[in-house]
Amino acid sequence: MKDNEPEQQTEVQRVEGIFARGFVIAGGLFWAIAAFAGPFVYQETGLAASMKTAMWPFLAAVVILVIGWTYERLAAVLLFGAAAAVPVWGVLYNWEIGVWLVMSVVLIVPMVLAGVLFILSAGPETRPSLAEEPRLLPETTAVNMPRKGGVQPRPH
Repeated sequence: MKDNEPEQQTEVQRVEGIFARGFVIAGGLFWAIAAFAGPFVYQETGLAASMKTAMWPFLAAVVILVIGWTYERLAAVLLFGAAAAVPVWGVLYNWEIGVWLVMSVVLIVPMVLAGVLFILSAGPETRPSLAEEPRLLPETTAVNMPRKGGVQPRPH
């Protein structure tokens, strides 16, 4: 089941989808670069170890982007879940106020905003009304079978 049928999307929904995907791409690039540069520059780890660290935020962004291309609501739920996990991470590691501010500005708010944009770009969930549902013909039983002569079967 696809969330976005092209003929049903408005121009505004397309723009919201573009911005949502842009947030995911920009965030993925930012966090991949930050995850690479932090260990490489400050901890003087090697190139391979820094690339290994940078791979995880990059892969997370790619997964959200691929899912969000077709299943926008699922991508939004994943982004909201990740945004909710960041404060748990902060409490577990006892962040100081500066780290809370930075993580709020560069991680929590962009993920929530991308999630909202994915929800908006998906549009309203359409369900067929009762008037549009196909009508089923009454089931043919022994009681309402047309009589063609001979012996008519007994109703059960």
